[in-house]
Amino acid sequence: MVKVGELRAFVGDDSVIDEPGQMAAYLNEPRKRFHIPAAAVVRPATVPQVQAIARWANENRVPLIPQGGNTGLVGAQVPLRGDEVIVSLQRLDAIRDVNAQAGNMTVEAGVILQHAHDAAEAAGAIFPLWLASQGSARIGGLLGSNAGGVQVLAYGNARELCLGIEAVLADGRLYQGLSALRKDNTGYDLRDLFIGAEGTLGIITAATVKLFPRPVGYETAFCSVAGPEAALELFYLMRERTGSRLTAFELMPRLGLDLLLKHQMIPQDPAASLSPWYALVEVNLMKGSASGALEAALAEAFERGIIGDATVAQSETDRTRMWSARELMSEVQSKEGASIKHDVSVPIAAVPRLIAEGSAAVARAIEGVRPCPFGHMGDGNIHFNFSQPVGADPKAFMAREADANAAIYDIVLRLGGSVSAEHGIGQLKTGLLERVKDPVALAMMRSIKSALDPNGILNPGKMLGSADKAVPT
Repeated sequence: MVKVGELRAFVGDDSVIDEPGQMAAYLNEPRKRFHIPAAAVVRPATVPQVQAIARWANENRVPLIPQGGNTGLVGAQVPLRGDEVIVSLQRLDAIRDVNAQAGNMTVEAGVILQHAHDAAEAAGAIFPLWLASQGSARIGGLLGSNAGGVQVLAYGNARELCLGIEAVLADGRLYQGLSALRKDNTGYDLRDLFIGAEGTLGIITAATVKLFPRPVGYETAFCSVAGPEAALELFYLMRERTGSRLTAFELMPRLGLDLLLKHQMIPQDPAASLSPWYALVEVNLMKGSASGALEAALAEAFERGIIGDATVAQSETDRTRMWSARELMSEVQSKEGASIKHDVSVPIAAVPRLIAEGSAAVARAIEGVRPCPFGHMGDGNIHFNFSQPVGADPKAFMAREADANAAIYDIVLRLGGSVSAEHGIGQLKTGLLERVKDPVALAMMRSIKSALDPNGILNPGKMLGSADKAVPT
């Protein structure tokens, strides 16, 4: 039994929530798959308070769940057992330093991603981690889940955008790893232990992240392609013609656009014509660079029969409309009923095979299913979603989720891919991780967990499953 009064004694009454109704915002995760209550929510306002909470929890064997904006999609940030205390980092939201010329910024874990964007842009730079939930996702959670987004192609995921980490360990000690160094060859890179660890090794309290020069503009096009094979050919051409200026290459099926128009989630069709597939392509315009690279590449693609046509954004309004179609692609499927979702990656060259074989396999298993694969073709990460058949019972459809999962994951692994590209493991995929991860790698992960969190208080049961459960009080 968690002694909430002890928590209040060292963080204050207003920093602890134990009334179920008031905890709802911290428990209701986006996909509404997990419904376990928490023992309490604690909201520290300083790093020393986080340290005090960790020391207390370690001494009393109380499980802690670090939480940022509660936008995670695999349940890492919400309870698994019901005896956990959620440690919300929302109040640690200071931007400690911005140095645009040196290309770095130090922010606390509770900083909302959009606010990090604003701070960087005010200094004449960009922090190029862009995703649909950037208005609520927070830096600590993004690093803990090693978030990806639509600019990974050019800038990398959260791990590649982080220079240094500050984190509270399970026993309350503070790992002071904040650094703006681009080179530091003095042993193990401890920073990387915490990035992607989903709060199982420490509580991230701050980070130094990379900034990049702000583009002066963008060249954006919505291209009609016959299929994923043509989209892959277009990607190769665009990369050859525009190099590192190619920042995004997103693939979408016509079904997704039809659903967006049906449910009036976009004001008009961004495509120039009906086509079974589309590619959203974006190239940065940097200071001093010549415009026209995108249109020149598209002209060549048209001549070679790679694309049917394309709409090129003529204004920021046009660009926003194109990106809205991509960003709402997942959300609109909920309006069609149940949806079976997969966040997978394969080598870029294997994306067409993944989509063709995966769509066929699940269609054989579930009659009338509607495949809606879309996403980051430029880095091989496809969100392979399936909407329920028209008129089907949602519960009956979701009862077939295991069949769809088995079909997709079998193909992904055969193609040399990953069963979790950017969403993580959390509590949703712990069993899957045990089946697909190299046994030696899994043993190494468990050894690291045991060394840093011997009492198993940090996010027990997440990622590594039942092997790391905390000792009950």
